[in-house]
Amino acid sequence: MSNTKKSIIDTIVDPFQRFVKIEIFGSILLFIATAAALLWANTQWGNYYFELWENELSIRIKDFTLSKSFLYWINDGLMAIFFFVIGLEIKREIMVGELSTLKKGALPIIAALGGMVLPAIIYLFMNKNALTESGWGIPMATDIAFSLGVLGLLGKRVPKGMKVFLLAFAIIDNLGAVTVITVFYSTDIKLNFLIIGLGLFLVLVLFNQLKVRNYHLYMVTGFIIWYMFSKSGIHPTIAGVIIAFTIPIRRKIRTSVFKRRMNKNLEEFSGKESKYKIILNKTQLAAIDNMEDEIESVQSPLQFIEYNLHGFVAYIIMPVFALANAGVILYSSGMQDIFNPLSFNIQLSLILGKVTGIFLFSWIAIKTGIAALPENTKWIHLIGLGLLGGMGFTMSLFISNLAFSDPGLINYAKIGIITASLISGILGYLVLRLSLNKQNS
Repeated sequence: MSNTKKSIIDTIVDPFQRFVKIEIFGSILLFIATAAALLWANTQWGNYYFELWENELSIRIKDFTLSKSFLYWINDGLMAIFFFVIGLEIKREIMVGELSTLKKGALPIIAALGGMVLPAIIYLFMNKNALTESGWGIPMATDIAFSLGVLGLLGKRVPKGMKVFLLAFAIIDNLGAVTVITVFYSTDIKLNFLIIGLGLFLVLVLFNQLKVRNYHLYMVTGFIIWYMFSKSGIHPTIAGVIIAFTIPIRRKIRTSVFKRRMNKNLEEFSGKESKYKIILNKTQLAAIDNMEDEIESVQSPLQFIEYNLHGFVAYIIMPVFALANAGVILYSSGMQDIFNPLSFNIQLSLILGKVTGIFLFSWIAIKTGIAALPENTKWIHLIGLGLLGGMGFTMSLFISNLAFSDPGLINYAKIGIITASLISGILGYLVLRLSLNKQNS
């Protein structure tokens, strides 16, 4: 690989350790928000919990008014930003990451496929109620923050290859979940709004081809696409994913050019000082302006946006989503809720379906020579990672709201999701904790 190409890749790809640290800390906040929601919903103030999210918030721009409940703005608005960041991560991985070649991406892609197909099959096989048949998409996705958070508890004993594999297959099955939402959970499609939204999407594609790098132009157009999708019957969060794929990934200048120009500007800045100590002279001001232009030119727009939004999504959006959606009522019938047929089906599909699907499909891919085990990874480790894949949480909660309209079914589904995610996380941690060597780094 040439030095220039290596430099481009090194600059575009986010530092892996920073990504993992954000996800680990985000998973702590996610856990706190989930616990808070569960406690609040099951206290004497539980009514206030459910009433809070029904309050309306309005956006008014001249004659345009959009009034929706807090829950709508969280699940359809803030989560669109979450899906946007997921889309950026997917595009980056496809362009320069673990999915950039068939050889590198084969194992996580196949593992993710198994982790989506088998849980859905188990759910449909176990389901005996026509009213709950639509919930088959619930156990298909993996929560990136929680799964990486549990892996982070094991510290330096976890080889980097295992972390990358977990992240890659979690991203892929999130893409699969997005596809399922688009195809199977979109209803009453209004073609006029959908056509306008897709037309504006093509405009963003054209901006990309013309190398337009104005972030605000993409964001304003993106908001209109989101609104058109919300009116069309396609879930508006899907707009976040497709908009992400239009964000340019290439930089305007190479790092070597950036260094040369910055050195020249620094020399000019360090030249003759202003005669007034508290202000800069015109040459210094011009040098600063030039450096700002060079800094913008050397950054990948995709990398810049992902870098700045990643923390906001992990620290704000996901905990707020959990606080608004994880409040399930447990006290009404005690342990019966946990073993309700719907709850139990989801638990079985997430815990058993995920680990079996991920391990089985990975085993087939490796034994047939299509893929290879990640470095310093054993078969028992794949079982542990497969169990972590059963932590569906965020995406599973999200899909449960789309799959069911009955509050009782949603409550049972959420109980199944939360308990399955907890059990999967504990089992995955124990398997990896007992099987990993302390010497790994």
